[in-house]
Amino acid sequence: MKLILSFVAAFIFFFQSDLEALRNSYAKANESNANTANFIEVAEKQSGSDAVTSGYKAAAKIMEAKISKGNRKALVKTGATNLESIIKSNPNNAELRLIRLSVQENIPKIVGYRGSLKDDKAFLLTHYSKQNVTLKNYIKRFAMQSKTITEAERATLK
Repeated sequence: MKLILSFVAAFIFFFQSDLEALRNSYAKANESNANTANFIEVAEKQSGSDAVTSGYKAAAKIMEAKISKGNRKALVKTGATNLESIIKSNPNNAELRLIRLSVQENIPKIVGYRGSLKDDKAFLLTHYSKQNVTLKNYIKRFAMQSKTITEAERATLK
């Protein structure tokens, strides 16, 4: 029994460190092209197939258009379609909503992928208190630099 618990604990710890690496890399991705490339690399190396990891992989595909010389439109379309599909299957996942909000906030307006900004912001503000401490801190860090979340809304995130 102890052996099984040890394996479960090791798996959870390993998964968390991968998720933390994804989160940290994603948070810095828009600062420079090098950080964007680093995030894409970190996302591609992830072997997990859970919804959140898949959401970050979809965001990486969208962000690849920023640094790619190839067909940018196809990259954005593929990534956006994947992200929308993942969120449709997991509509109550706050981290997925945060990913989509940040992507839509930072993508050029001409692309036209901005339809869920208000919904995602409202979802995050409404469901913030129900999240675990790690995700609350992640949401707060995002909110501090967000163009969509107002100063008054930031103050409600405790």
